[in-house]
Amino acid sequence: MVENLNQTAYDANQIQVLEGLEAVRKRPGMYIGSTSGEGLHHLVWEIVDNSIDEALAGYCDHIEVFIEANNSITVVDNGRGIPVDIQTKTGRPAVETVFTVLHAGGKFGGGGYKVSGGLHGVGASVVNALSTELTVQVSRNGNLYQQTYHRGLVQGDLAIVGSSDETGTRVNFVPDPAIFTETTDFNYEKLMKRVRELAFLNKGLRISIEDKREDRQKHDSFYFEGGIKSYVEYINKDKTVLFDEPIYIEDQVDDIQVEVSMQYTDGYHMNIVSFANNIHTHEGGTHESGFKAALTRVVNDYARKMNLIKENDENLIGEDAREGLTAIISVKHPDPQFEGQTKTKLGNSEVRAITDRLFSTGFETFMLENPKVARMIVDKGILASKARNAAKRAREMTRRKNVLEISNLPGKLADCSSKEAEKCELFIVEGDSAGGSAKQGRSRMYQAILPIRGKILNVEKATMDRILNNEEIRSLFTAMGTGFGGEFDVEKARYHKLIIMTDADVDGAHIRTLLLTLVFRYMRPLLDAGYVYIAQPPLYQIKQGKKETYIDSDEALKNWQKENPEAKYTIQRYKGLGEMDYEQLWETTMNPANRRLLKVSVEDAIESDQVMQMLMGDEVEPRRLFIEENAVYVQNLDI
Repeated sequence: MVENLNQTAYDANQIQVLEGLEAVRKRPGMYIGSTSGEGLHHLVWEIVDNSIDEALAGYCDHIEVFIEANNSITVVDNGRGIPVDIQTKTGRPAVETVFTVLHAGGKFGGGGYKVSGGLHGVGASVVNALSTELTVQVSRNGNLYQQTYHRGLVQGDLAIVGSSDETGTRVNFVPDPAIFTETTDFNYEKLMKRVRELAFLNKGLRISIEDKREDRQKHDSFYFEGGIKSYVEYINKDKTVLFDEPIYIEDQVDDIQVEVSMQYTDGYHMNIVSFANNIHTHEGGTHESGFKAALTRVVNDYARKMNLIKENDENLIGEDAREGLTAIISVKHPDPQFEGQTKTKLGNSEVRAITDRLFSTGFETFMLENPKVARMIVDKGILASKARNAAKRAREMTRRKNVLEISNLPGKLADCSSKEAEKCELFIVEGDSAGGSAKQGRSRMYQAILPIRGKILNVEKATMDRILNNEEIRSLFTAMGTGFGGEFDVEKARYHKLIIMTDADVDGAHIRTLLLTLVFRYMRPLLDAGYVYIAQPPLYQIKQGKKETYIDSDEALKNWQKENPEAKYTIQRYKGLGEMDYEQLWETTMNPANRRLLKVSVEDAIESDQVMQMLMGDEVEPRRLFIEENAVYVQNLDI
């Protein structure tokens, strides 16, 4: 027998039906991903996407984005203007339907737009639901129409408020602070980068952005006649390219359009960035795999035809054909299917074959018509193949010596006792002295210490065989247990925190940069998983009798001195971690209860690639300009 506890009744009254846009306000994360800063900025792109659709359809050539003085957003385009006539299903003006009904728009059935940047037709209505106020103005039929909404609810009928001899749409919205509790402050740099990207991806479209907020006024306008060809030039601006003008191939089958632009540099790293309907497909997909297959095949076929690869020699593999390559792939599809962990992987199976066919046809023609450039591409691949084989031999040699086997961890590694990777931390420590203190002061259960001697190899300028011959780098690969480069497997990571702990001086900063370059180039999934951190050791110790205070920066020291004008104290500046005893190092830098760690993440892969190349590559001039622009007065310079 079940006892009736007569708690909260569960009957028909408990079943909620959310009318109209109530569902969006109830579960905003389902529609925009989150209500953090990311979700806030996502609102802008939902409105801009509608204007981009007009551009893709050939009716709009200028979009303007404004951050208004009150931190609201205005998006203006010179397209046809959202229709204002009555929509038969709702009996209301079409513009009102677009802003108040989920899944309403010109993106279904192919009548309004063949190709659309916005995916689900929820954009405008979702932004409306999550705004305290939204006003839409439409210039159409010689009139200026206007309608206002409050948290998604109509505040009056669509009205004619003036005349207009132009066409277009203007939308202003104020994000609701009750929804976006973390922040409602828009980041100009974040918006500007995406605006620039959209201008690259839609050649001939001008997109402007302006910040009107007090003391933050900025303005940028982007227009690229070359489209993604200009994008490749932008990415490679600080690199040494093998040929001046990027290759550009454009074609389409039915309503599926494929654009590819590519250029080789003298570097060793590949940079392929792909898009589907203007959405950055971070995880790649069928368009990327079609491009890669065609590239490798065409380069090999050309090399064989011209007898650049001899009869008995093996073909170049994809890795060889792509070394030093910068490529942008952009497809426009009437019905894109996205999959993957973050829904940024294109899944349409037909796109693989279409991209392969269209690109290979265009690329074959280019190679035959430009034998000088074609020869450079093949020579680059052959050189990469030789370096790969040398690296393979080096790897086999080290395996024979058991250097890369996990059963034989590096001798200098002081491992932790626990095998629970999610709780374990690996500290990369500069120098044997600091390494000794760290080994003494650590928590042996969860903290492992790997001391490195001096500055590791700059992998930005090195081939894989040189990298594998570097003992310090091999030790790190082995300790992490993940492998490296193409063989990297983040699931095998023995530690879920990789903490770089270097001195707070110029040399320490350089070593940290070299290590981050290595991680970015050959252990990138660690960054994406959020496993990489930088320790923040103190710069000063202030002693007042038996009391010790640790200070992290010059500015913090000045503040402390201002706050304690009468205090009697002695001050010590730490030049390096080795100057601390193990108890101080534990208390200030390693103890999870007290320490400060900076998590390293990569928000913008393209910009990160450019920064790495500029700071660590061969070109001196961009680095000199960067130092001149960013140099600050240094009080304590370690020379």
